[in-house]
Parts: sequence; structure tokens; C-alpha cells
Amino acid sequence: MTIYVPGKVKLRQTWQPMDPDAAAYITAVEAADELPLEEKVKIAIDNFVLGCKADGIWSAIKASCILSGARTTNGALVPLVGTAPTPFNFDLIGNTDYNRKTGLKGDGSTKYLDSSRTSNADPQNSFHMFVRVTTADSSGSFYGFIGQGTNTTGASHITQSSVRNRAAASTSIPSSSNVGTVATNRASAAGFDYRHGGVVGSVLVSSELPSADKHYVFGRNVSAALNSPTNARLSFYSIGESLDLALLDARVTDLITAFGVAIP
Repeated sequence: MTIYVPGKVKLRQTWQPMDPDAAAYITAVEAADELPLEEKVKIAIDNFVLGCKADGIWSAIKASCILSGARTTNGALVPLVGTAPTPFNFDLIGNTDYNRKTGLKGDGSTKYLDSSRTSNADPQNSFHMFVRVTTADSSGSFYGFIGQGTNTTGASHITQSSVRNRAAASTSIPSSSNVGTVATNRASAAGFDYRHGGVVGSVLVSSELPSADKHYVFGRNVSAALNSPTNARLSFYSIGESLDLALLDARVTDLITAFGVAIP
């Protein structure tokens, strides 16, 4: 914003975020990057947080990273909400796994994030997982995007062709692109909703008590080991209590689109 001072030089006032949570996140990212973010990138982040709060979904997000927008991989791993994830085998110096517009890329082998969020940290009948996939897995193998457990009760995960939320078994997903939002939300004991690329649906399956295992991103946590890792590129993830997936999907879409315009 330009300010005209009578009889003096023209001054420019630095833009500041309207939301305090957005401001704290931006400050932390810039510290990790050791460089400032572009003003339009900061505006996109501020708008995202303000929008989530206006939609009533912000408080349900308990562990989240915007895996894009930042200048470096370290900046992208600054938590938007909750505890920072622990990265395994990503290039944190050369940033070869990272693209500011499209996010962080797995390798389908050893690269993953430990979200630091245990499954039982959220209520049994109030739980969501959300990942934005910007580049599809190219391995041709079975892979997972996020979650924990396989043949265990109360497990939650989203894979190439199935989804599971506090349930005894996975539910197969009809054919989808595996690009875009892959997410699941349980708001009751009776069943859960999901989004998987272009496919949207609901499943009637009773909930089970979740375990104390932590959720992994870019794969699944099975007995504290990486299972079914993906080489997809991800630009955002969120874990927490029940929320409206359509609303979060729309906000994340706006955020990633704004990054694409703002980042050279």
C-alpha cells in the first residue's frame, strides 16, 4: 500500500497478514528458508487460514504441512498446525525432491514423513486425513498416500485403490486418477466419507478403537516400518478431527492455484 506524506517522499508500507496464526506460520517458514516469501505467497497463506476459519474447519486441523509455497524443503516442513513431521531420506540441502509450486516428491522406496500424530490422538468417531496429490505415482506398483495399519483393527489409511477410516478392513475405490484430493472423514460410528481423485463416496462400516501408531505420509506405518511407499508428489496434508472435506478441498485448491500464479 502506498502512502503519500505531504511535502515528503512517498513511502511504501509492508503488507502484513490479517490472521495471527498465518503470521506466525509465515514467520517460521521464512526463518527456516532464511529468505522472505513473496508478498503474493504470503497473501495466499493468509487467505487460506482466514478461509478455513470462516468455514469452521480450522479447529479440526491438528497436524498439517503446506508442502509447497516455501522456498526450501525445510520451509515446507514447518508445520501449519501441530508438531513438525520427521522427514526420512528427503534431500534437505539440495532441495532436489521439492518444487515450490507442486510440492514434495516421494521415491516409492525410502522417502516418507512421520507426521508425529498418533491415530488415537483424535476421537474414534471424529477423524479426517487429507492429502493433495499434484503428480501421480508412476511406479505401477501398489502404494499408499497416508495412514497406518493394514490387517489391524481400527486402522486408517488411503492407498492407490482403497480407503480405511477406523475400520477392520479397507474399502476398494472405483477407478480414479489418483491426482487431486485423496481424503477420508469419519463423523459418526456408522460410517465415513471419502474423496479419491475425482471419485466421491461414503462407506457404511462401524468404527473401531484406533491404535497408538503414528500416521506416515508418502506411505503407511505398519509396525513402525514404512509400507507401500509412493513416488507421487504431494503439496499439502492434514490430519485431525472431523471436518467438511469439500470445504477443505476448495480452500486447498485455491491455495495451490494461488501459489502457481505467485511463484515465478
